[in-house]
Amino acid sequence: MNQIFSPDGFDESGSGPLYIQLQKRISEAIASGRLSPGDSLPPERDMAALTGLSRVTVRKAVQALVSGGQLLQKRGSGTFVAPRVEKLEQALSLLTSFTEDMARRGRTVESVWITRSLAAPAPEEVMALGLGAGDRVVRLERVRSSDGVPLAIERASLPESVLPDPAGVEGSLYKALEVRGMRPVRAVQRISAANLGAKDAELLNVAPGVAGLRIERISYLPSGRVVEFTRSLYRGDAYDFAVELKLAPDGERTIK
Repeated sequence: MNQIFSPDGFDESGSGPLYIQLQKRISEAIASGRLSPGDSLPPERDMAALTGLSRVTVRKAVQALVSGGQLLQKRGSGTFVAPRVEKLEQALSLLTSFTEDMARRGRTVESVWITRSLAAPAPEEVMALGLGAGDRVVRLERVRSSDGVPLAIERASLPESVLPDPAGVEGSLYKALEVRGMRPVRAVQRISAANLGAKDAELLNVAPGVAGLRIERISYLPSGRVVEFTRSLYRGDAYDFAVELKLAPDGERTIK
């Protein structure tokens, strides 16, 4: 630890800003294993005293590493090396649940429920689910984790007629729907970039403002009826989404 924060080696003449030099030194220590997940860093004032740098410089280096997901700050506890998260590749061509995805990888799945409720629908739920006057929606909101690491926040809305008892969903939503003969067979899914707000970042155990993936899914029964409207937030450092592309048939190609 003393070697990492030694005052030796900082160069003001041509090696870039001092905060970037400190940021690189800490990052390299994490990559080499000299700093391990869960290790605590000294307070900023102590790092400043050890390195001979200003507290402003130290703070900029630490915040850059927090934003990049390498460090984690816990209010009242300090700054820690963040847990390593295995990057997961998720195919976009299959309509599966989080539970099924993790089971195929041989990983355990945990859920922390935020809400399981029955309520009057919001306007966007009315539009997405094709609800009528007087219809109600089931809302399921939970943090999905695998092997103890929180990976995603799921916020699902379903018509009451599809799933009358929200408390009956314990594990896989799709398994609960399958039991009722209501499992969707196709979906339209949209993915966009997002910076996580303070509340969602805390649920996913990452720093506010880090990159995430916002996924909106509308799922359909064989009849074409909408059965699910889900808005999820995934950790950007944990997921890669992959899709297979094929050359279009000759008659469908457009040459530009």
